[in-house]
Amino acid sequence: MKSFMVAAAVFAALFVSQNAAADSGLQNLFKREQSTLNRMPGQQLKALLSASQPKGKLKTPTVPMSFSYDWLDAQPKPAGDTNWKCLSEALYFEARGETVKGQFAVAEVIMNRVESARFPDTLCGVINQGTGKKYQCQFTYTCDGHKEVVSEKRAYERVSKVARAIIDGAAGDLTDGATHYHTRAVKPSWARVYTKTASIGVHLFYRHNYRTASND
Repeated sequence: MKSFMVAAAVFAALFVSQNAAADSGLQNLFKREQSTLNRMPGQQLKALLSASQPKGKLKTPTVPMSFSYDWLDAQPKPAGDTNWKCLSEALYFEARGETVKGQFAVAEVIMNRVESARFPDTLCGVINQGTGKKYQCQFTYTCDGHKEVVSEKRAYERVSKVARAIIDGAAGDLTDGATHYHTRAVKPSWARVYTKTASIGVHLFYRHNYRTASND
């Protein structure tokens, strides 16, 4: 506190000396201000003296959004609710071997389903739709009879960041409203009647042939 009082006194003294030609009334005013500063509590004086000072170096700009591991690795450790966890798990089991852009595209399909009246209205609801009937679910990993075990921690951390980013709206429309996708290794019958909207990584993306504001 003493150092701040001294700084205040020096500030006032310099100001008075630079204005020696001012009238005595003005000088007396500054002297009273100096006396007031000397009696001011240390924390209050510190706040007053630092109010107009620079706040230090600017924070390093964040890495611009890009579909790359560099961008993902620069993001903070994510967190979220049950729906975020469901999406992270789905991306891990459905798309962890995809490119980052491909992972975002798969996540977007799931988000598009949530927004569609034709599917459940939560991420967990969409992802677990049909689970319980072997191989009759929407996402095979949820009904293939195998326990879901996350063994690749780095991959899971990255897809969980993709999930956080897609929920937060970080990516644009990659798939033109797609609600379905499949790998290039298969040719499901529904793909012949749906409109293909995008080809990203190892997946092809589709949507219904009709779209409305309420049920696309």
